[in-house]
Amino acid sequence: MASISRNPLGYAALATLLLACFTRAPAVGSTQQPPSLSHEHPFSCDDVPAGTSRPAYGCFNIAKAEGLTFRDSVVYWFLYTFPTRSAAEAARTPTGVVVEEDGKVWLNEIASVAPRTQAGALVARVGPLLLPPAPTYTAIYSYAVMAPGQRSRVHTHSGPEGWYVLAGEQCLETSVGVFRGRTGETVIVPGNVPMELYITGTALRRALVVVVHDSREPRGTPSSWIPPGACRH
Repeated sequence: MASISRNPLGYAALATLLLACFTRAPAVGSTQQPPSLSHEHPFSCDDVPAGTSRPAYGCFNIAKAEGLTFRDSVVYWFLYTFPTRSAAEAARTPTGVVVEEDGKVWLNEIASVAPRTQAGALVARVGPLLLPPAPTYTAIYSYAVMAPGQRSRVHTHSGPEGWYVLAGEQCLETSVGVFRGRTGETVIVPGNVPMELYITGTALRRALVVVVHDSREPRGTPSSWIPPGACRH
């Protein structure tokens, strides 16, 4: 199992702890730039119907786990890689989700403690994720590819959101602060916090993303909050 290095952000108060959590690694990534691409178009994470191809750039919902229940209100997103999909499927819990992205097989598990796995390597523990009170939860997993200068729409989620940055750099401007992530790092933002994602640096940013929310609520909604523009400086 791979060891995980984390940048401690202080645990004096749970609210502060929940605002950001980073896993450090040297920044690497392609410097390819998309030709003739408008950076002023804000992205949202969208479903891609089966049998249709994805655009080159954007955020795409790739899997969903519904009807989740947890004993604890604080959970983590455990992200593993496996040599084959069959090995990942054999190791997953009933609530785990297996996806294939970025040339790898990934097992996603949401839990308060790391599940036991076979033949898998733990890549990241993303969290802590503070869950809102709810009878059941839905976890929506996404894969995002965005170029420097591109941004998301301003929005909020009804539950926490977590990122594992596969390549490039990103900056999240929120009403409670600015949170940056680079290749190999993790980032979290609590639920019900307005935010805008902005892609920084010179490389394409690729990331795996999860939102865990009250199953009775939508994944995300637009927000009228206006970011001051801290991520662009």
